[in-house]
Amino acid sequence: MKKKQHIISTILFLIIIFVFPVTLLVSKKTEFSDIENRKLQKAPSFSFDSWFSKSFMTNTESYIADHFPGRTGWVKTKIKTQLMLGKTELNGIYITDKRLIEHIEEPDYTNADISVAAINDFAEKTGVPAYVVIAPTSGGIYADTLGKNAPQYSQKEIINHIYAQAGQKVSVIDIYDLLYATRDDYIYYRTDHHWTSLGAYYAYNYVIQKLGFTPIAYSKYNIEHASSDFLGTYYSKTLYTDIQADTIDIYTYNDGKSVTSCTVSTGNQEKTYDDIYFRENLQKKDKYTTYLGPNVPVINIRTNLESDKKILIFKDSYANSFVPFLTQHYSQITVADMRYIQNYRDYFDPSDFSQILFLYNATTFCDDDNIKKLTY
Repeated sequence: MKKKQHIISTILFLIIIFVFPVTLLVSKKTEFSDIENRKLQKAPSFSFDSWFSKSFMTNTESYIADHFPGRTGWVKTKIKTQLMLGKTELNGIYITDKRLIEHIEEPDYTNADISVAAINDFAEKTGVPAYVVIAPTSGGIYADTLGKNAPQYSQKEIINHIYAQAGQKVSVIDIYDLLYATRDDYIYYRTDHHWTSLGAYYAYNYVIQKLGFTPIAYSKYNIEHASSDFLGTYYSKTLYTDIQADTIDIYTYNDGKSVTSCTVSTGNQEKTYDDIYFRENLQKKDKYTTYLGPNVPVINIRTNLESDKKILIFKDSYANSFVPFLTQHYSQITVADMRYIQNYRDYFDPSDFSQILFLYNATTFCDDDNIKKLTY
């Protein structure tokens, strides 16, 4: 019996020493992990500087960890083991029975204050009516469903702090209470950090009235359940499989005006489409990009609405599923993501628009240090 155990141990040892390194060497390498939604470590280049700075060894360890044979299976096994031992948070995400929820900590308000100051200055200089919407994430709406051992900073307090800094030329539109009141509906994805199309519709219904329009009734939309196997960013951070996958819904209003063009500017080139939904992305891991496509500097949408109403939107990706509802109210919608823009003047003139909307989720707004570029 001992001899058999010795033989088995020797075989396992030889596999670890010889087979795994060879497999790692000859296996096909990818630069991006779709399942984890992140870039993987490239093979490091040796130099004396990298050796003495220890960056070579650090990057080598990351490279081996990212390309280890059967890595995804090992990671999932590790996660299940951690949960069995009572752990409820993985990579900043709380695991609950119904959804994955981000762990919200008290932010450094310095960055948020700088962003609001930039918005105030921008609104003063342009003279165009400006509005700010800071959307809560599911971590702010479902915080009270977490246990005592899952501390969660109040996102409502974060949003109130941001709004309190807004200047006289900026109108704030608070949608927190609206979303909290409808939280039993499917307004947030279970596995992703975005709101669903239904959550975006509820926000639109409230916001558009503050912008001076009558919203399109929910009953007027055709709702297509375009995909039922969406696994989003929270899943990618945890690889937790015991949460129901999400549904991607596409809302269309056939009785009104329609989109005539959607021009996507990547900074280096422009490409024009005849739709704002990128259905080919339903076959990809990041199915949320079905709404307006991947994040780019500027998207310019035109409709056949005979109106001089044009809106400029500074945003994060929360706006992507929100924007389609605006197509029944504006002849032009320009969407700008300052994370990919150095100088907005290279793309548009704010004075060409009748309204300006800043739409961000609370987490992104506190972390994003690109909004200050509005003052450059």
